[in-house]
Amino acid sequence: MSLDHTATRLDYNAICAFLYREARLLDDRQWDEWLTCYAPDASYWMPAWDDNDQITEDPQSEISLIYYPNREGLEDRVFRIKTERSGASTPEPRTSHTVSNVEVIAERGDEVDVRYNFLTLNHRYKVTDQFFGTIFVTLRQADGGLAISAKKIVLKNDYIRQVIDVYHV
Repeated sequence: MSLDHTATRLDYNAICAFLYREARLLDDRQWDEWLTCYAPDASYWMPAWDDNDQITEDPQSEISLIYYPNREGLEDRVFRIKTERSGASTPEPRTSHTVSNVEVIAERGDEVDVRYNFLTLNHRYKVTDQFFGTIFVTLRQADGGLAISAKKIVLKNDYIRQVIDVYHV
């Protein structure tokens, strides 16, 4: 059941502003600040599509495009990007993220589940690619602000010409 955003305890405009800010930090390559959007225990998961055109259900036993069980995995990824230890990120692509259709779908205490769509344009080596899909996040109120405690990215592209990374979504 969808909740009317006017009935949520967390301010809908603050939720949208948080999601827009996270996208902007990726576009601006502000990696350290981007990491602060995530709680230390935050999971980050992009399931793969199986042979039956269904997304995988379990990152522990099935293939995922990206899976980090907590923020440490994201921190390692950012370290590799910043220190040019990532061939997939050298040179860093130029990106433009669009966030749309933000919908609050559930609330529990200090957490809220949100669903939204994304479109990312990615320019590298004189080629522009598009990545699109739906993201499901759980946002937690912490220290007077919001933090992502879980993120699931459903990438809907049929064909990906390159290694997919955190800045593509």
